[in-house]
Amino acid sequence: MSKQGKQDRDRKPWRLLVLTALAGLLFGLIGFGQVAEDYLRMARNSLHWHKASGDIVLVDIDDNSLHELGRLPWSRSKHSQIIDILTRAGANRIFVDVMMDGPSDPKEDAAFAQALARSGRVVLPAVTRFGPGSGLHVERTPLATFSRWAQVASVTIRYNYQNAVWSVDYSDKVQGKLVPTYAALLANHRAQRGNFMIDYSVDPNSVPRISAAALVHGKFDRRLIADKDVIIAVTSAAGSDIVFIPGAGPMGGAFVHVLGAETLKSGNPIYLGWLPLFVAAIALAGLALSLRRPVREWTVLGLTGVMLVLGPTLPEIYHVYLDVMPALFVIIMISVAVARRHYKLRGLVNPVSNLPNLNALRARRPSRQEALVAARLTNYEEIVATLPRDSERELIEQIVARLKVGSPGRVLYQGDAGIFAWFEDPGQPFGNHLEALYALFRNAARVGGLSVDLNISFGVEAGSGRSVQNRLAGALVAAEEAAHDGLKWKYHDPETLENASWKLSMLSQLDDAIDRGEVWVAYQPKLDLATKRIIGAEALARWTHPEKGPIAASEFVAAAEQHNRIGKLTDFVLEKAVAAASQINKRGGDFDIAVNLSARLLTDKGFTLRLSALLARHSLAPNHLTLELTETAALAGSGEGLDMIGRLRDLGVNIAIDDYGTGLSTLDYLKKIPANEIKIDQSFVKNMADNRSDRLMVQSTIGLAHSLGRKVVAEGVEHRDILDILIEMGCDVAQGFAVGRPMSIDSLVKRLSTDRNRSAA
Repeated sequence: MSKQGKQDRDRKPWRLLVLTALAGLLFGLIGFGQVAEDYLRMARNSLHWHKASGDIVLVDIDDNSLHELGRLPWSRSKHSQIIDILTRAGANRIFVDVMMDGPSDPKEDAAFAQALARSGRVVLPAVTRFGPGSGLHVERTPLATFSRWAQVASVTIRYNYQNAVWSVDYSDKVQGKLVPTYAALLANHRAQRGNFMIDYSVDPNSVPRISAAALVHGKFDRRLIADKDVIIAVTSAAGSDIVFIPGAGPMGGAFVHVLGAETLKSGNPIYLGWLPLFVAAIALAGLALSLRRPVREWTVLGLTGVMLVLGPTLPEIYHVYLDVMPALFVIIMISVAVARRHYKLRGLVNPVSNLPNLNALRARRPSRQEALVAARLTNYEEIVATLPRDSERELIEQIVARLKVGSPGRVLYQGDAGIFAWFEDPGQPFGNHLEALYALFRNAARVGGLSVDLNISFGVEAGSGRSVQNRLAGALVAAEEAAHDGLKWKYHDPETLENASWKLSMLSQLDDAIDRGEVWVAYQPKLDLATKRIIGAEALARWTHPEKGPIAASEFVAAAEQHNRIGKLTDFVLEKAVAAASQINKRGGDFDIAVNLSARLLTDKGFTLRLSALLARHSLAPNHLTLELTETAALAGSGEGLDMIGRLRDLGVNIAIDDYGTGLSTLDYLKKIPANEIKIDQSFVKNMADNRSDRLMVQSTIGLAHSLGRKVVAEGVEHRDILDILIEMGCDVAQGFAVGRPMSIDSLVKRLSTDRNRSAA
């Protein structure tokens, strides 16, 4: 994946998170979610609903009292009577929640003052209010005649849009002095500045209550009042002091003071606001976005939402209050964005694998420099047809795991019929990477209990200004051509379309080329590292076309092998190679010849007989012929192929495992194949001087082979320093440009003669 693509992929979630965080911050600062906040808190209160302590008793001036004792306002003498009754009943303190700030009948006022003096335990209310926007401070305080004999406390409360009171002050400033509020004084809490949240999980209906009428008529249990704090208040709907008690509905304002006192009696409330949960929500939303899988994203977002709605319940039991709406706003917005993204991607995702499909690829806007790579599993549909039900996902997971080797962050796009594609940075040596991926796919896959071979080819469309759809088509054409030609991967070159007819007819022309003598055999010498002598050579097919010139062996040999047209070419090379080895050995040499053998010929029942006849015809001892097995992956689990190898060994022919290290190079494989020698792949040998891991691979292979009694051949030896390292490691044979390039039989004979004369001298 290109750097730009990775940056785009990584940037968008964080951009979403930052924008949502800013919106949530504004949401919290303006208190936009207060309505929902209140209802959520009421819902949580219902989860730990409990009764009042019973230490505070409410004397109700209720509808019944108004009916029996007269309409409001009552005379001061009636209030005096109630205070006297409560005092005699042993009330601890008597809180009057009826304003006594204005003069009335002098006799009534005198009687009330005397009742206050007799009791000595009465608290009278004061109210302070602020004019809206004017800063005007208005106070209503008891008459001086009354406040002389009673303590003054504040009953000021602030309402919200719902006429509800969620918090109460600890104290209020009355006539320049700091006085406690009724709630604080009822709880014996010291006067201090600030306010606190009221615990509305206390059931207001559990507060002990006595009707004022019942009190006046003596119809009450004195034990209910003795040693208790009592508050006298209007609770009738006819009064003006009716507020909304959250979770209970409209009730007398005295319940605010009582429930506030109940709150303080059980602990000091702490209000933490909305920032703590807001920060936690941002962090968890970031975690969800980083997971990049729908199930994991929804799991984190869902659990976070539940935590925000229900999580504050436990802290609130211990009077720790948190606002959740700004945090919940963040989670809801992120969830909406994720849902929108998933909905948008529904048509852009493969339903089996959940990988982005080719529609998603076509919708992408890559840079002109990015290369597009297409991989085609040529036998994908055949494999799926033989798999157990619901095993296709397992197959795709194995394919994806291999395609992501070396690039775990690569974004793969999946099409139908075994097509996969991705973008590559053209500055990277992805050719080597594709060859390594091709080698990985030579290992059989285990799916649904079955072992299946994966035939893959790669096509590359270099960066261009064409549309993504045209570029994809070009990469797929290149992949098809690579499969057709037996190559690992291939570039898409529009100019190669001119040679399309040649490519399609190449295999049919190959047979005629053999007959016309256009195909010939080159020999690359092998050096015995112990004696420093040429002891053999590998026979390599070469094709010189009369019009197109030399045709790359990697092109026509692999294509013939891929399309089961390798038989005639192999017979031709064997004929020439065996004849050449026989000629050299008859001149007194001890010379071995090696020929590549396709695993496809291991099912040819007549091959052993033809080979035996060929050796006899040229009088070459079988031990001078080595057959190097190509396509080793095709041998996995093939009992018929192993039987053929066994018959070749019985014939006396040597068997070599070619390209060791790139395919099924396991100890089990070495034990299964009865080979005489192991040929280490040149990809490990070439970089051995500079790459420590390649050097360790070669050294361990030599040790393993020798322990199993096998000879080791290192191919791709191009420099003298590599040759010296191999000698130091105890390798047996070397092959490569440092020893000799592929040459004609005449050049090989001349080379052997020169080496023999040099040794004799």
